[in-house]
Amino acid sequence: MPDVVLAILPVFLLIFLGTGLKAAGVLAPAFWEGAERLTYFVLFPALLVTTLARAQFGDIDVLPMAGAIAAAVLAMAAGLVAARPWLAHSGAAFTSLFQGSIRFNTYIGLAAASGVLGAAGLAAAAVAVALLVPLGNLLSVAALAWHGTGDRPRSLEVLRQLALNPLILASVLGIAINLAGLELPPVVDPLLTVLGRGALPLGLLAVGAGLDFAAARAGGRTLALACLLKLVVMPALTALGCWIFGAAGAAAAVAVLFNGLPTAPSAYILARQMGGEAKLMASIITAQVALSAITLPVFLILVT
Repeated sequence: MPDVVLAILPVFLLIFLGTGLKAAGVLAPAFWEGAERLTYFVLFPALLVTTLARAQFGDIDVLPMAGAIAAAVLAMAAGLVAARPWLAHSGAAFTSLFQGSIRFNTYIGLAAASGVLGAAGLAAAAVAVALLVPLGNLLSVAALAWHGTGDRPRSLEVLRQLALNPLILASVLGIAINLAGLELPPVVDPLLTVLGRGALPLGLLAVGAGLDFAAARAGGRTLALACLLKLVVMPALTALGCWIFGAAGAAAAVAVLFNGLPTAPSAYILARQMGGEAKLMASIITAQVALSAITLPVFLILVT
């Protein structure tokens, strides 16, 4: 038990350090936007490529893990749509609840998996990213197109954005290199390795800098429901899915971890672009990050 807590504690200390640095004005506001873009477009893709290219997939229950993750996400999405009339006072608010219940924070997930489960956990986490990024984005865009107040995006535009997503591209490249039995070139390998080392600390600091505690205090019932569904119900559903699909060990732990993560910071951008309730989305992101410092260790202790 203490090992799990000690392994995951630095993740949240880095997040709240980012919050403190932003509040203290130690760095210019423009720094945080640049850091987020650098992490998303360069550092995280480098980490995913190297991790997936070197992963020993024979040691990971990839298909049972993927089945458990996807089944829980789809079940949550279907349940939310079915219960839509009772869940939120407007379509825009519902989309924020929807995103807050199914999406995940990549930075926290990879850092926690690496800290608690080591190399095997990081490899399984990279596979989870490859599955969840397109699934979460597709479902969220569909919900916003149907219930949001903005213009509905064209299907080809959505597919184009997914095809150009740097995390998806990096995941596909890393898996392809692995399955082909190839290795990264001598110069490229150490370059990507060094870049990847900066992804988790800078990404976590940027997560903390983006938190909005003032918005979280005004979230109300919908905020509380989003936290309950994402941080408690979703990992419980995933644990059930692991039992049904036969996922065990690091694969089961990563499945439960990723589906118990706070929602993605990019959910706020999507809400703002497609007619969601952006302020509510900001409050959900902030509250879930804070509360997950308690819920994630609990679930990891139960499944490891």
